[in-house]
Amino acid sequence: MPRLGAIQPIMALAHRMEHCTRQTYWRSNSMSVAFRRDSDEEHKEPRFERTIPSGPNYVTARGLALIAARIAELEANLAVAADEVEREGIARDLRYWNTRQVTAIKAPAPPAGEAAFGSCLRVRIGKSERTIHIVGDDEADPATGHIPFSAPLARALVGAAAGDRIDFGAGVEVLEVLEPAP
Repeated sequence: MPRLGAIQPIMALAHRMEHCTRQTYWRSNSMSVAFRRDSDEEHKEPRFERTIPSGPNYVTARGLALIAARIAELEANLAVAADEVEREGIARDLRYWNTRQVTAIKAPAPPAGEAAFGSCLRVRIGKSERTIHIVGDDEADPATGHIPFSAPLARALVGAAAGDRIDFGAGVEVLEVLEPAP
């Protein structure tokens, strides 16, 4: 019969071997998270919905027509789009414009002789004259003189009448309203 003292080192060695075998098995059956990939979807850039401006969606009659035309254009493009990524982008834009059409509030006509939403103003900035239209967020196009009612310049002009001088831009720019027209 073997001595009890000789069995203990053998048992300790067997225990260490079993422990090492478990670690090797665990390491071989697991993989670093960096090398796993469940699908291609999780590696694509997220596509967020278009941001809807806060506040009411006031529009002019021209703005309603522009929204309807944009929806018709997007629906036509969606019907002929072949690429899935392109279709997703068009569908996203279509959701935005449909929401804007549903939430549109046609603004009343501006009062005569006073700048308001929907007004067309002739203003003098320094020695040059410009025509400015105060419109909704979606029909704004500063290059053509259509500025959104939420813009600082439009907010400064609202309520102005012919002959009013408005300090704009920390006193550097002085606007003179020449003629407000509905």
